[in-house]
Amino acid sequence: MTSNQPPLWRRAAAELLGTSLLVMIVVGSGIAAQQLSPNDVGLQLLQNSTATVLGLTVLILMLGPVSGAHFNPVVSVVDWILGRRSGAGLTLPELGTYIVAQTVGAVGGSVVANAMFDVGTSISVKDRATSGHLLGEVVATAGLVLLIFALAATNRGVLAAPAVGAYIGAAYWFTSSTSFANPAVTVGRIFSDTFAGIAPASVPGFVVAQLVGAAVGLGLLLVFFPSAASAADDAVLPRSSEPANV
Repeated sequence: MTSNQPPLWRRAAAELLGTSLLVMIVVGSGIAAQQLSPNDVGLQLLQNSTATVLGLTVLILMLGPVSGAHFNPVVSVVDWILGRRSGAGLTLPELGTYIVAQTVGAVGGSVVANAMFDVGTSISVKDRATSGHLLGEVVATAGLVLLIFALAATNRGVLAAPAVGAYIGAAYWFTSSTSFANPAVTVGRIFSDTFAGIAPASVPGFVVAQLVGAAVGLGLLLVFFPSAASAADDAVLPRSSEPANV
């Protein structure tokens, strides 16, 4: 961590809140879509993906300067791995703190989304772990990792919010899994037996596929952008100190 970054507790709080709000957006919009368009799954997916694109973009802009707006353990893990090559990025204790905050936030976000729509929190029975879904998670996660760290490596982090939002929105449609691409969000979605839920039995396969995708994305990153390790502190957005007049 560089000396001008916010303290770890503040960054962890931002990761917890950001991941929680992200899951609220995904699960809440999924519930709303299911209620508004009960007989049209395609329209449900359009409503769900549109809300996620817009919400994720806003969350990155809002909390990125505090924590980097990872909201995703695989992004934090890749940041840590790249940092070992350059002396930048997250330290191991920071990585653990980020992952715990993200996971707790994701579960909390699902519970709150259920409560807002009065559907109650229950364990999902939506089985998703087919071979096609798992391949979809590899592809979605690899593309996400490559995008985020390529932008950081080429000093285009200012584009991260719209670019990441656009990629996730597109991946909702071009991957069979609808692009979870996030272990914390995957765990959080266990706790909503709705359109956006996932059965616990499907989660291990999804998480393994996401980790494989992260490794693929990291490998592609180092092929195309060999100097990417030096930009670990700038993913998803650079973490910086508060303005002096705050």
